[in-house]
Amino acid sequence: MSVTSRYRESWEAFWREASGEQGAVFWDAEPILTAGAHLALFEPHLVDHSLAMVDLGCGNGTQTRFLADRFPHVLGADLSAAALDHARRADPAAQATYRLLDAAGKDEAQNLHAELGDTNVYMRGVLHQADPDDRQQLVDGIAALAGERGRAFLVELSEAAKPVLMGLAQGPDGPPAKLAPVFRHGIAPGEVADDAIPVYLNAAGLTVLASGELPLVTTEYRPDGTRIELPSRWLVAGRTV
Repeated sequence: MSVTSRYRESWEAFWREASGEQGAVFWDAEPILTAGAHLALFEPHLVDHSLAMVDLGCGNGTQTRFLADRFPHVLGADLSAAALDHARRADPAAQATYRLLDAAGKDEAQNLHAELGDTNVYMRGVLHQADPDDRQQLVDGIAALAGERGRAFLVELSEAAKPVLMGLAQGPDGPPAKLAPVFRHGIAPGEVADDAIPVYLNAAGLTVLASGELPLVTTEYRPDGTRIELPSRWLVAGRTV
């Protein structure tokens, strides 16, 4: 099974329209505030730093390039060809490699694992935007990529984020400029219960090794000049012997 065509088409339309300018996308915050903060939590749990790192749902590759400065082989994977076009244009030195991938497709994840071996996986804010019927297959794909020795780091908006987003969207002037395209293309965040993510991971054969809460930094600001941050949860998962 692969992701629904509606989901794929929504992301393709979003990235075709998106500007290539740094910070133009709502969640495309500076890596030191995003992947940098996440790596501080992720790295202590890595079994092998030499494994390939897969940035799953890499979008325009901002975080991928940051990871590529710190790991020997980083691959940015996304199901949107338009997103990967942005990523490659922003990476003329080819610090990372990029691949069109539907991780919810069992064969695609397994084929990539056959090519790379066990990988460490970084995924930020993808599961909560997937259709409910796709979520377990997506996590199964993560497990296939991680194999026996890889570790997965997931960051997802918590349940507490939805009222914040809805409040922003329903303001008197409508949603902020960088958030509006998300809603317009039908990829507004769905609901993933906080306690559902460990269930998905366990069903895929992965054990939650660590978890916690951390604000998800965005590139958008409120009228008072404060940056919008969304409540999120992070988890590190892997197979245990």
